[in-house]
Amino acid sequence: MKVTFFGAARTVTGSCFMIEAAGARFAIDCGMHQGNKAIEARNRYTGIYEPDKIDFILLTHAHIDHSGLLPRLARDGYDKPVYCTPPTHALAEFMLLDSAHIQEMEAEWRSQRYARRDQHDAVEPLYTTEDALKIIPLFKNVNYHESFEPHPGVQVRFYDAGHILGAAAIHLTVTEAGFGTRLLFSGDQGRPGALIVQDPELPPEIDYLFVESTYGDRDHKEEENTLAELAEAIAYSYKHREKVIIPAFAVERTQEVLYCLHSLLQQGKLPTDMPVFVDSPLAIRATSVFRRHQAYFDPNARRLLARGEDPFDLPNLRYTLNSAESQAINEMKGPAVVISASGMCNAGRIKHHLRHNLWKAGASIVFVGYQGVGTPGRKIVDGGKSISLFGDEVAVKAKVFTIGGFSGHAGQSQLLEWIGAAVRPDVRIVLVHGEPKAQDILAGLIREKFHLTPLVPDYLEQLEIIPGRIPVEHVAPAEPEVARPGVDWESLISDTEAKWAVLKNKLAEVRTRPWAEQTELRERMRRLNVELMRFLSRL
Repeated sequence: MKVTFFGAARTVTGSCFMIEAAGARFAIDCGMHQGNKAIEARNRYTGIYEPDKIDFILLTHAHIDHSGLLPRLARDGYDKPVYCTPPTHALAEFMLLDSAHIQEMEAEWRSQRYARRDQHDAVEPLYTTEDALKIIPLFKNVNYHESFEPHPGVQVRFYDAGHILGAAAIHLTVTEAGFGTRLLFSGDQGRPGALIVQDPELPPEIDYLFVESTYGDRDHKEEENTLAELAEAIAYSYKHREKVIIPAFAVERTQEVLYCLHSLLQQGKLPTDMPVFVDSPLAIRATSVFRRHQAYFDPNARRLLARGEDPFDLPNLRYTLNSAESQAINEMKGPAVVISASGMCNAGRIKHHLRHNLWKAGASIVFVGYQGVGTPGRKIVDGGKSISLFGDEVAVKAKVFTIGGFSGHAGQSQLLEWIGAAVRPDVRIVLVHGEPKAQDILAGLIREKFHLTPLVPDYLEQLEIIPGRIPVEHVAPAEPEVARPGVDWESLISDTEAKWAVLKNKLAEVRTRPWAEQTELRERMRRLNVELMRFLSRL
């Protein structure tokens, strides 16, 4: 058996583990890579997936970093089943269509931008709506705990991961050469006590545990104070007559925020004259899916429903479906709560809300989810003084709140407790879906607590599992120039020095130009110096 790590290896996005076993080739997840340009470039390097040679796909949940490359694979020939739970099917259907629309719009915008510069290279979208429509009929519903065999020798069972509605940890029993090897892929592991969804289930007996490590370096701070912190942000901006901006993933996080606002209203901590906007058509559709799948709710949410309360409704709640309604929010004077996507501030309407509010000292920015490396949200959380939005540098003057109690991921202690329920002396642990710091710290704790040394694979590395010889495995080195292309700093510096020399040589001639032209060039030079100072400040 061989497992190749096409994503979620030393990063938290692009989840995809390609497995070759029992005569089958199949994938656990097929997510989009999100982050800086170098990471997102991996989205177009999908020839290595060989889509026409994949027999089936098992999908843990609907988030785009786990499902977002499925239309790309369909474009390139994939036409086999995608197995998932019913809520995952319902959520992924419109999320992938929305993602395809974004890909088309961004490609069109970039093409127009190049045309304005007299550069006529057309930009092709990563995939199109037509590609998304190809993948949707391939989804096959499977309930939790229902055993099925998508290929002879591969037995599968889904368990509740407690992450978002319908999220699953996937248990495999692979039979080769008369031996059965049991593997569990955690997907995104939820935390006990999360709102709306059930607690994550304990893992069954396994030989290999592939576990996410997003928060392997820390616990969520003061989870019990979630409502109090949200109330503090609301009170702060209400007092200053400004807005509370909440970047929130459309699925689960938006619904959890509405659930909390419902509780604050009951406690008298949400002003009745403070409108709440859900500015995300995707979130509006996701909320309707939640209402159709109430059987997946935890007991507290079901008790609310039994009393006739709708945890996703407020008397002052307003949904904005079109861009004109979204723009009107920023033209509106006075306080408001604005929940908008994307959760990491790297796309969608939230960027417009940040541009209009981030620089206002009385506004609040409330982060309720993980912020990936390289995203605007991460830069704000890390204390950045300004971020670039639509080509402008916008100062960070708003009060920033980071509320750990909303996280859909288990914290460090919760991960260790869940892992502890699975470990035996011969269990092999593989850490995935985490940044290097988080993974290294969690690996050290696992060694200390369980006397086991986890494997921490990198992008495109392979794990070989030999049937009947557990725990024998081998992690083959990735092709370094494919997995992580090197940065040639010497060439970059030489190029900069060469341009500086040209500038100095031209200086005498520049001084002879008309005064107005010199002042224009001076301003360009000042902008270059400002950008250079920003670069130096990050070193």
